[in-house]
Amino acid sequence: MATSRYAPTEHVIRGDDPEGETLAVTDLADGGTFARVHAAGPADARTAVGAAESAERAMRETTLVQRADWLDRIADELEARREELAEAIVREAGKPITSARSEVTAAVERFRRAVEEVRDLQGEYLEGTTAAHEGWRAIVEPQPVGTVLCLTPYNYPLATTALQVAPALAAGNAVIVKPATQTPVSAAILANAVDAVDLPRGAFNYVPGRASEIGDTLAGDNRIDAIAMTGSSAAGNHVAHESGMVTLHMELGGNAPALVFPDADLDETVGQCASGAFKYAGQRCSAVSRVLAHESVHDELVARLDTEMDAWTAGDLFDEDTTFGPLISEEQADHVEELVADAVERGAELVRGGERDGQFFEPTLLADVPHDARLIAEEQFGPVAVVTRFADEAEALDLANAGDLGLDAAVFTADHDRAMRLAERIEAGAVRINGTPSHGLGDIPFGGVKNSGIGREGIGYTIEAFTTTKTIVL
Repeated sequence: MATSRYAPTEHVIRGDDPEGETLAVTDLADGGTFARVHAAGPADARTAVGAAESAERAMRETTLVQRADWLDRIADELEARREELAEAIVREAGKPITSARSEVTAAVERFRRAVEEVRDLQGEYLEGTTAAHEGWRAIVEPQPVGTVLCLTPYNYPLATTALQVAPALAAGNAVIVKPATQTPVSAAILANAVDAVDLPRGAFNYVPGRASEIGDTLAGDNRIDAIAMTGSSAAGNHVAHESGMVTLHMELGGNAPALVFPDADLDETVGQCASGAFKYAGQRCSAVSRVLAHESVHDELVARLDTEMDAWTAGDLFDEDTTFGPLISEEQADHVEELVADAVERGAELVRGGERDGQFFEPTLLADVPHDARLIAEEQFGPVAVVTRFADEAEALDLANAGDLGLDAAVFTADHDRAMRLAERIEAGAVRINGTPSHGLGDIPFGGVKNSGIGREGIGYTIEAFTTTKTIVL
């Protein structure tokens, strides 16, 4: 596929030599090369930051009406490119076509929601309320932070980019997008959509390249005012170390537990847990990584999950009946294989699956997983349903809070008091009752505690993170 099809005309940083090094994007639908994009180097990264800095004043002076219009028009442009975007997501990220189309819808809706939120970016007017401040008047207004660096992941290459870019533009910032090395194409199409809207020159910069070569250059540049990142906890900690005194807005690793009690509706619970474990081959920070089942329902739950797994079928990623695809890389498949082997060596029962072929790791079910297995405390990012026993509520809570991650959790029970009691005590940014964790379009905030991130994502919450408060006192 020709690079020019995806190369924005104005805002792509192409590299010092337009004929220079490129990144080959693997086609996960057929194993070939889907596209090539120019590989930016450190000099290109610094050029992008300079371009964004030069656009800050023009962006700061834009009106809310202008920003709302831009966001709406970007959404229109993405809508017009719907099938092109869906195809790109299938090929570069390995998602089945139905999931890819859903991601495009989510990206479009996130720009639409930003239009609604930007109209409320009004600030406030205050009067002094003490004798010392009698007669004082204050205008408190939100202002853009300046330049926002968006570091986006491979698992939702379009939807997550939209969740970062739309609020950043809504707040009046200049933006730099550094997509994941494996999935730069859908972000390039987004860059084309932004390009068609004619923002101030330099206000949007698309910088594809290897994180090892340009990541520290971007994160460590003192002209960057805020960093939005979705990725692993290890990568997030590295970026935080490199960045210094900037606003950090990070959604990092997850290892979501689903606590299943004897009074849970197992018909509903099984479907939710299977979807939570196997959707996009488990490559989601909100995936159900471990099912903590009361000892009285453990065996029945495992048997039902085994049957439910028949619905998760691999095949042609462009076939609407396909529900399961490959992992993003052989390295990720190696990681999942290692974690499964560790659990089995420690005594877990391999009920189904466990085999791999290159990047494809078949849906896997492990039962009676011991509490010291790495899968209990570590993020797996793979298609493995991990089921372990607990004896009582106290043990379930201890298991749920094991490890240093705390992004999402779920509780399945008919007992409202128990559900609320556990939801308050589980160390996670969000707890869903009788449903698998889901981050939706961004109207409800999400984010983690412990080593799972900083701040809360969601259109309005992210806009707030990308603004600073200016107070003018009369």
